[in-house]
Amino acid sequence: MATAALEEPALSPEMALQVIDPAAYAEWDGLLDTFDWLREHMPVGRVDAPDGEFDSFWLVTRFEDVMRISKDNATFLNNPRPVVLNSRAGIEFAREATGSDMLVDSLVTFDAPIHPKYRKLTQSWFMPKNLKRMESEIRAIARRTVDRLVEAGGETDFVPTVSAPYPLHVVMRILGVPEQDEQRMLFLTQQMFGGQDADLSGSGVAEMTAEQIIQLVAGAVKDFEGYFTKLAEEKRAHPTDDVASVIANATVDGAPLPDRDMAGYYIILAAAGHDTTSASTAGAMMALAQDPQQYARLRADRDLLPGIVEEAIRWTTPVQHFMRTAAEDTEVGGQAIAKGDWLMINYVAANHDPAQFDNPRKFDATRSPNRHLAFGAGAHQCLGLHLARLEMRILFNELLDRIETIELAGEPRRSHSTFVGGLKTLPVRYRMA
Repeated sequence: MATAALEEPALSPEMALQVIDPAAYAEWDGLLDTFDWLREHMPVGRVDAPDGEFDSFWLVTRFEDVMRISKDNATFLNNPRPVVLNSRAGIEFAREATGSDMLVDSLVTFDAPIHPKYRKLTQSWFMPKNLKRMESEIRAIARRTVDRLVEAGGETDFVPTVSAPYPLHVVMRILGVPEQDEQRMLFLTQQMFGGQDADLSGSGVAEMTAEQIIQLVAGAVKDFEGYFTKLAEEKRAHPTDDVASVIANATVDGAPLPDRDMAGYYIILAAAGHDTTSASTAGAMMALAQDPQQYARLRADRDLLPGIVEEAIRWTTPVQHFMRTAAEDTEVGGQAIAKGDWLMINYVAANHDPAQFDNPRKFDATRSPNRHLAFGAGAHQCLGLHLARLEMRILFNELLDRIETIELAGEPRRSHSTFVGGLKTLPVRYRMA
């Protein structure tokens, strides 16, 4: 990063630690308190890791600034520095393993002109017109998922019973991954995105060194790549009506996708395609379980459902940040930014900006407009946003038909993660209709 002038605004060591510590994202209200203070007093502030573990970067917390950066892909690049916050040791490990600053090259890491060409390969698959033909199949998956909730007998943890397996099954069906491999995909996703959380990684991460955690995540990426390399070979030999076949047989500028790019394409669709929807679904259920009157109104009036879905996505904000690199000297929120500087656009902070959202910590299903940034914006806006909304609407319609009342049966817990986050446990008690 460019040498910082002494007068540059810098977060205190305590605040800097909150931004980079995965455990801080599990303490939601405290994190939002910090973002509220920063938005008002230091909307663009330099983060210096107290232990020097991370390169310095600019934290951007105001909605309008995050929106501007998200849309300006010429000034704020996804490459060459990592697009997700990573330690110096993690970046060095990636360079040695792949020759890149990132373990995975995918849609979220590419800039133009590569990004729009790659995105175009599958974009039509995820548009409402194409997804409409899958509605009946998604509804059948939702119905089987609610069957499991009913069979649990009136009390369960909503995350492993409903919100985790449901979107996983949908996206694996779209990708063409056999059902028997779904648990493997879930495990690898949890290791890759939940490697910072002892419960989700399933690998004793609490006792691991930073280097061991890096190796854990890298191992998950390698397993993903091995799996999808074989799947691509199968789809070339025997193409079927799924996204996996589209990617395996795609050409860009007359040539097939390089193996690393192809593997990255599969990984981002497989992993991000369900983990984020799972988090939003659990967030919606927590809000409804905490507000029986809102749940009853929703059962009586399904026209409220799109508002519930949209507010859950904003309120939860599963993708908590992305990083950008300044392509030239510029400014953000009145703060000078030098060419090569690294910036964190924090979607959690942006989606709780009171200048954009009245009483942002309140779950308000009637919030309108709800111009949130949970899906990003501009050229890199989430490819699967229509699928996520459709999945949630279908699931809650099925659930509302069969569950008369629902309430919390214990304390929900959030994951320890700076990148993709959300509830990892949601104990609920319910009565069948």
